[in-house]
Parts: sequence; structure tokens; C-alpha cells
Amino acid sequence: MQENMQRHELRRKVEDEEPLVNFETAKGKQMQVDWIEFPKDGLSAFVATMGYSRASYVEYVTDEKVDTLINCHMNAFSYFGGVPQEGLYDNMKTVIIKRNAYGSGKHKFNEQFRDFAKHCGMDLKVCKPYRPQTKGKVERFNHYLRYSFHNVFKVRLSMMGYKMNKENANAEVMDWLDYTANARIHQTLLQKPFDLLAEEQLQLLPLPKPYKGIHPLKATARSITQDHRVKPKQRVHIPQRDLQSYDEFIPAAIAYLLTYSLITGGASWQ
Repeated sequence: MQENMQRHELRRKVEDEEPLVNFETAKGKQMQVDWIEFPKDGLSAFVATMGYSRASYVEYVTDEKVDTLINCHMNAFSYFGGVPQEGLYDNMKTVIIKRNAYGSGKHKFNEQFRDFAKHCGMDLKVCKPYRPQTKGKVERFNHYLRYSFHNVFKVRLSMMGYKMNKENANAEVMDWLDYTANARIHQTLLQKPFDLLAEEQLQLLPLPKPYKGIHPLKATARSITQDHRVKPKQRVHIPQRDLQSYDEFIPAAIAYLLTYSLITGGASWQ
């Protein structure tokens, strides 16, 4: 109870001291990412919104594991036509492990996801604690998704005697994105997200090659103790041979000795 009150007070203090400032990002600069959960349906939606164009991508999933997060990113990059310079996240455990672990602003990220971001050429940025407004563009789209698509589609399915699942939700949400969400006149920009995305694509990084995970050598972590341990002297490894493997050399060796013996008058043979 006391811990919850302290969190509430800290949240209010942050909101009072740091008023929200709206800002626009450059083309291709940032993609804001979030999960929106629908526990009654056993689903979560991965949501990615481009900072400049407000073009958004949505994918329904049944878990929020790091492998799922990576796959959703790859699909989002394909949908947007490239990779932004940075991704902005909140406190996802699949993204950030510990804030300021290595000093102010130097966070400890999930190693697999950090490696994936590096593979794509994308920097990782995180919101300040209790400041979800920092990624307000994707937060506003979450609200739009919930009430303009998810709830409406769920009711429509229910009237036909069906339930929402990952397959039918993803099939329907792609049409909604293409013909409604990204094709509408955005209230803030007064332009269509798809039209602005066409401009933004020119500044995006190329689509990455398929990500195959962390290489075993890169995944091997050495402790400080191991790094400073006195290394033993290296030994030259001489492979053991079966004695039979040397039999093929015997005829050649005898022929050489006989020839040399004849030249030297038999002294060498003796």
C-alpha cells in the first residue's frame, strides 16, 4: 500500500515538474512501439507508429516474448518499407532490464533484443519513468485502435457467433490499416499518414537480412575474474596417429636409403 502511494506521488511530481511538450520528429528518425493488451480475448497487439508520418502497424499475438517482439518488428519494417534510426519504448522487460545500470542514461538492455536492434542498425531509446506521454503518438493510436477497430470487430464477430482470435484479427486489421487508419486525414497533421510515409521512406534504412539470433561466440559472456585470470601456457597439439598409417611411407624410405647407399659406396647403408 505504502509503495503504491509512493509511486503515485512520484508520478504526480514528474507530471507537475515536466509539462508535456509536443514535438515533431524528422523523417525516418523514430518509431514508437508499445503493447496493448486484451486479456479477455487472450490477445495482445503489437503497435508501431512512425514519428513523422504517423503511419502505424498492428499485429495481434498471443504472447509478448522477445522472439515475438522481434518478429513483429521485422513485419513492421516490411510494412513501412525500411528501418527508422531509433525505436522508442517504455519499460518492456523484453527491451530494458535495468535503467542506468552503467551510469546515467546507460541502460542494460535485453541482450537478444539489443543484438537484434544492432543487426537492423536501429538505436534503442526508452521513455522516462512514469512518462508514457513521451511516446504519445503511439499511445494516442492505441486508443484509436481499441475503440475504432478492436471493440467494433469483436462485437461484429459476436453477432455472427464467432470469437476473435489471432488469425481473424490480423486478417481484418490489415485492411483497416490500409483503407482506414493510414488512409484517413490525421487530426494533428491534416494529411494522410500514407502520403507522409511515402516521403519518410526515402530516409529509412534498408530492410535488414533475416535475423538468426545471437552468434554463440557473441553470446559467451566473460566475467572480470575470467578476463584477469593468468592464462596457462599454450600447448601445441600433435594428433595421434595409428602406427599403420605410417606403413605407406616405408617403401619410399627404403628406396631412398638404397639409392643413397649406392652413391656413397654402401657406407650409409652399413
